[in-house]
Amino acid sequence: MGVMDGVKVLEVAQWWFVPAGGAVLADWGAEVIKVEHPVMGDAQRGLAAVGFKSTEGNVDFMMQQSNRGKRSVGIDLASPDGLELLYRMAEQCDVFLTNFLPGARERLKIDVEHIRARNPNIIYARGSGQGPKGPDAGKGGYDATAFWSRGGIAHALTPADHELPIMQRAAFGDSIGAMTVAGGIAAALFARERTGRAEVVDVSLLNTAMWVLAPDIVASKLIAGGAGFIPKMTRTSAPNPVGNSYKTRDERWLLLMMLQPDKHFADFCRHVEREEWIADERFGDSASRFKNRKELIAMLDEIFAQRTLAEWFQAFETLEGPWAPMQNAEELHDDPQSVANGYLPDVDGADKGHFKLVASPVQFDEQPIEIRGPSPEMGQNTEEVLLEMGVEWAEIARLKQAGAIN
Repeated sequence: MGVMDGVKVLEVAQWWFVPAGGAVLADWGAEVIKVEHPVMGDAQRGLAAVGFKSTEGNVDFMMQQSNRGKRSVGIDLASPDGLELLYRMAEQCDVFLTNFLPGARERLKIDVEHIRARNPNIIYARGSGQGPKGPDAGKGGYDATAFWSRGGIAHALTPADHELPIMQRAAFGDSIGAMTVAGGIAAALFARERTGRAEVVDVSLLNTAMWVLAPDIVASKLIAGGAGFIPKMTRTSAPNPVGNSYKTRDERWLLLMMLQPDKHFADFCRHVEREEWIADERFGDSASRFKNRKELIAMLDEIFAQRTLAEWFQAFETLEGPWAPMQNAEELHDDPQSVANGYLPDVDGADKGHFKLVASPVQFDEQPIEIRGPSPEMGQNTEEVLLEMGVEWAEIARLKQAGAIN
């Protein structure tokens, strides 16, 4: 049983950002009905044609991760019959979720006032690139533009001496924004339960990026020259030698992140077999280590280069200070913490076989997220959902003939 069992969500959205928010709600137990065009479907489905699918099993992994656990209904919202069906569905739902642009919502008659005319008590949630107000409110935006570039993340993460800007990974900002979409909807449902008032929920990729980059943004007006208040120092001159990255003998990297170095330094010295450093006046406190940081980092470079990453795992098993290996995506499948906590649940994709998807990052009562099924095929559940709504077979046949549904 999920914490949102009984909640019905009507999703009219494409790509990753907002649909992935719907996937989180489905993970939590909500019934999510995804409305797609009966011919074209979610535009993200087209990514499979340009390589975003597996070489085995034909798994369209972008759709699977962001649309698992939903049911898909194919409706042409541009047709009067199709629009009326959407309104009838909205009457039976708790949440209307969309990322259609304002102009499209108005043209299709699916904006707040249109949906609320049929269900005044529905939570209306919308995701956008730049927010619901301002000169660019009507413009589209992907996470690479609104989140990564405009939101300052690319500038913050690109080294000053780097020839080209650093680019994000696929759906990076979208996935962060999706969690915010789900959280905003959960809060609105809670408020409706307490007050009876149905809210309009807005989440933008720009605001999401600003939240992620908040320390830099706030400091930029409070610290002289603080456009990025955390200085971009080189690794060999990092201010805290035990808050730095080091390469191992097998060309792997690990990261030490001991933000209380005076608390952890003695224990760290024992684990790297340099107990003499504990009494060494060059490294006795944070100020001394900062003064002699280049020397200490060079010495640590030599030490870490003597063992493989696996050997450092073993050596650091009882280390108190925080550290982590720099893992790649494939290694996370076997990370013992990922396995123990069920962060990569197995999904039965029917003809696509079994594959793993990433669980949404909230658990309740320490129970792993249960993914309730793979992403549906486009319009896979049209008849099933309409029958549940009380639409008769004869009417379904007429709607199909008219092209209003698939």
